[in-house]
Amino acid sequence: MHKNTIAFVVAAAIGGFIVGFWLANSINRSAGNSLGFSQASTGPANSSSAPASTATELSEEEIRSKIAEGDRNPTNLAFQKDLGISLYRYAAMKLDVDLLIEAVRILERANALNAKDFEILVALGNAQFDIGFARKDAVRFQTAREVYSRALDLKPGEPDVTTDFGLTYFLQEPPANDKAAAELQKVADANPRHERSLQFLVQAYLKQNKLQDAEKAFAKLKSINPNNSAIPQLTTLIANQTGAVK
Repeated sequence: MHKNTIAFVVAAAIGGFIVGFWLANSINRSAGNSLGFSQASTGPANSSSAPASTATELSEEEIRSKIAEGDRNPTNLAFQKDLGISLYRYAAMKLDVDLLIEAVRILERANALNAKDFEILVALGNAQFDIGFARKDAVRFQTAREVYSRALDLKPGEPDVTTDFGLTYFLQEPPANDKAAAELQKVADANPRHERSLQFLVQAYLKQNKLQDAEKAFAKLKSINPNNSAIPQLTTLIANQTGAVK
């Protein structure tokens, strides 16, 4: 199941660019075997560039065959779950929005069979999130929030899901940075060594012009892991913000 999603965004409104977010935020969240690739095949997800993939390259025919098999067995929960999660992960790796939409359809069917399966809910929320990010679709972000809320009802305070919940506010248009910061701060307070929430918390505070809060979160991140890959970019963002204030 989903362990630690490692992702990094440099906020467009501050730094002028977003670094490899969609892929980095998606890989390693969830995985199955239905599409014929291994969970570890894509490598680490903390790079700002797409990792070199050794995953099996699937043909359109192979993918459609698996989807058709799922459609022929709509009440088989195990198959629907494994196929939906696998398809989601493959679509995220390939940056394929059309496949993400298919993954959503299958995961919704799996969720209808078992509304209390945490892994299904997280994968479904992630897929909606990634479609929202790819298409700049605020409705998809809202849907992702609703799904994440159901997952958090099952596992209150789960840090990675709560972080992604907060990011739906951070990345939507227009952003709701106050709500994003509130969610991310909750994660950072409850999980002092949760680096990903701190990375985004710095940016959410900067977008609100709360420089002192951003610097405090940044100092905490550096104390936890001085080698965190986000530090150089965040240093630049804070320096730019400091210069603008002066």
